[in-house]
Amino acid sequence: MIDKIETLLHEGRGELAQASSEAQVEAARVKYLGRTGLLSALRKSMGQVPSEERPKVGKLVTEAIAAFEGLLEETRKGLAERALEADLNREKLDVTLPGRTLHRGRRHPVSQAMDDLVEIFARLGFHVADGPEIEWDLYNFEKLGLPADHPARDMQDTFYLETATQPKPPAGSPPTRGSQEQLLLRTHTSPVQIRTMLSQPPPVRIIAPGKVYRVDSDVTHTPMFHQVEGLHIEKGLSMAHLRGTLDAFVKAFFGRSIETRLRPSYFPFTEPSAEVDISHPACGGKGCRLCKGTGWLEVLGAGMVNPDVLEGVGYDPEQITGYAFGVGIDRLAMLRHGADDLRAFFDNDVRFLHQL
Repeated sequence: MIDKIETLLHEGRGELAQASSEAQVEAARVKYLGRTGLLSALRKSMGQVPSEERPKVGKLVTEAIAAFEGLLEETRKGLAERALEADLNREKLDVTLPGRTLHRGRRHPVSQAMDDLVEIFARLGFHVADGPEIEWDLYNFEKLGLPADHPARDMQDTFYLETATQPKPPAGSPPTRGSQEQLLLRTHTSPVQIRTMLSQPPPVRIIAPGKVYRVDSDVTHTPMFHQVEGLHIEKGLSMAHLRGTLDAFVKAFFGRSIETRLRPSYFPFTEPSAEVDISHPACGGKGCRLCKGTGWLEVLGAGMVNPDVLEGVGYDPEQITGYAFGVGIDRLAMLRHGADDLRAFFDNDVRFLHQL
């Protein structure tokens, strides 16, 4: 048995010495150490060895198997080194060439503007609220004072979906009658305000940033754009609180030299309503081609929450008041970076993005 062990180990060493590929090494492993391998079979034949010699023979078998496993590892390592050396000799490396510069990415200007908005309003005490982009007509229009025949809907033409393809709303959600059961891509983030007010009592102080959709496309509009809306509901709020909040926001975003003004306007969900203008950042309010010589630029809409909206979500308009506002984040990014075409932000042209 001892002679057989030495013979098998010698033969295995010779086969590995002649191996020139991983396949040949693997074949030798199976031949000697596989389930029916020559060295493995020695352990199964230990019963034929006299009992007084079994400890000595068993030790030699174990040592032979361990030695062969070591030879396998050395052979594989040698093959890998020879393969690497062959590759290096085949492909000459010029170590004098300059290194390849890895350019680090950065936040998209619209994403950066959104992050800045969230941070600014967080300092003013607002919390971020979120809601679905596929919305029910009830929340997107009806509860905001925009029934099916309201002319203001024409300004918010959007993309509609087949209701049958969407999961049904939970019990107590929109009634299944008329246009209220229609699903659409939200035209503003105002539905988040409605959902928040339906889910909690006053006070409410939230902002709702996110994507919105309208059928519109030109240098200042895209079918998908980003918006942030704010809502503050509490006892004793007035237009003065709205003006102060928006003035603080504008100065934090554009700089302390920027001034604001409110112009009377109309929105179904606020009363009274106002358009908010800022002194044009490019000309400092002196007048230029971009602001058509006025020195002012409209950036957002705002107003006191319509009592009908408060009553529609279960709030008492006799006890509380609130204000709301909305601004296009992409438009703010345009102003911040001096871009003249909103669509360029979504073209994924790194040459444009590197200029900002």
